[in-house]
Amino acid sequence: MEFDAGQRLRAVREMYGLSQRALAKKAGVTNGIISMIELNRNSPSLATLKKILDAIPISLSDFFSMDLNENHDIVFRAEELQEIGSSGFSFKQVGKNMKGKTMQILHERIAPGADSGKEMLRHESEEGGVVIGGTIELTVGAEVHILGPGDAYYFDSRIPHRFRNIGTETVEMVSACSPPTL
Repeated sequence: MEFDAGQRLRAVREMYGLSQRALAKKAGVTNGIISMIELNRNSPSLATLKKILDAIPISLSDFFSMDLNENHDIVFRAEELQEIGSSGFSFKQVGKNMKGKTMQILHERIAPGADSGKEMLRHESEEGGVVIGGTIELTVGAEVHILGPGDAYYFDSRIPHRFRNIGTETVEMVSACSPPTL
């Protein structure tokens, strides 16, 4: 199947909520150029295409490689969150497939007494979160912190770390990890 630059430009423009006129104005080209490209009546030079894509903004490589058939869900209902936890840790992940994603968002519930393990965790990412309920002990390197509702954390996940529910109620948190690790 031949690559359809016109269809691709229209799909990307619409995905970003831009009219032909708005994109033309941002890119500094005429509305007619955008229209002619989308109708495949004009094959733009690489320089013109780059100028148009810079106004969106999207890179040339993303323009040519992105999967427009991929499901681009925006809203995830509570019952749609993917459970990926175990051993007293409930991790409900926003989205099912993390392939190609740069961030992982979790709604966490940690049972009283649950511990991420005596062996500290380490992975190539950064992570942060906000405690909604309960009391969690967070160890990062040699530092131990006790966090309660409203408290937040953010650290380099390459530093050894550990989570432990030291309270009598389930800890509830929302966290993010970039890039995804689980």
